[in-house]
Amino acid sequence: MKAPASRFWSRLTTRDFRTLDPAATVAVLPLGATEQHGPHLPLGVDSTLVDGIVAAAVPLLPADLPVLFLPTQQIGLSPEHARFPGTLTLSSGTLIRLWSEIGAGVARAGVRKLVLFNAHGGHVGAMDVVARELRVAHELIVYSASWFNLPLGEAAAQFSADEHRFGVHAGEIETSMMLALAPAEVAMGAARDFGSASRRRAQDYPILGNGKSAKLGWAMEDYNPQGAAGNAAAATAEKGRALVDAAAAQLALLLAEVSRLPLQAIETGPLP
Repeated sequence: MKAPASRFWSRLTTRDFRTLDPAATVAVLPLGATEQHGPHLPLGVDSTLVDGIVAAAVPLLPADLPVLFLPTQQIGLSPEHARFPGTLTLSSGTLIRLWSEIGAGVARAGVRKLVLFNAHGGHVGAMDVVARELRVAHELIVYSASWFNLPLGEAAAQFSADEHRFGVHAGEIETSMMLALAPAEVAMGAARDFGSASRRRAQDYPILGNGKSAKLGWAMEDYNPQGAAGNAAAATAEKGRALVDAAAAQLALLLAEVSRLPLQAIETGPLP
C-alpha cells in the first residue's frame, strides 16, 4: 500500500489523488471551535487540543497507512457560549451544510472513508447528522469520534469521577491539556475550582440529574457564571501530556481500523 505524499490534504497536488487507494484511504476532518473557556483559558482551546492530538498521532501512523488530515475547522457550533464576548459560532444549519459539503468534496476526490475527529462536546449531535447524510448522499463510510470518548485508560484515570462528570468545560482536564500544549496561553492565576450547578441537580433530582435519562438544553451560564466548570486549579502539564499522548495513540489505532474496514461494510446490494 502506497502512502500519500503528505499526511495533510492541503499539501497535496491534484495529481496526487490519482494514486490514492479508495478502499484504504481515510480522510480526517479535525473539528475545533472558537469559544470562551472561562477567565483562564483562550478562545481556541478546542482547536489547540484537536491539533495537538493530531500532531502527536501522525508519527504513530504506519508509513504505508494512507491517512489524510483535512484543514482543521476552527469555528463550529457554540451557541451555548454566545453570551460570552469573543465566542464565534455558526448556526446548526450552516455547520451541517459546511461539513456536508466538505464531505462531498472528499467523495469527489475518490476517497470513500471519512472520520470526523472532534474536540468540542457541542458538536456531537451535528456530527451524527452529517455522518448519516454523507452515507446516504455519497456512499461514504463516515465515523464520528471525539477524543474524550476514546479509551484513554490510565491517562483518564488520573482525574476523579466527579471531574469527568461535572468538569465539562475549562476544568482540570482541558486546563491540564492546555498546560501541556500551550502553557504560555494559560493564566493559572485565574484558575479556580469552578463549581457546576449540574452537581446540585444531580443531588436533588434523581432522574433529571443522572446525566443519562434526560438532557437539558443548556447555556454555559446555567452551569457557572464564569463560563467554566471543573477544578482548573488542580491542573498539571504532566496529566495533560498523558491525556494527549493516550488520545493520539488511540486515534492512530482507530484510523488503522477504519482503513482496514472493507468498503462492503456499507455496500449491502439491492433491497429484496
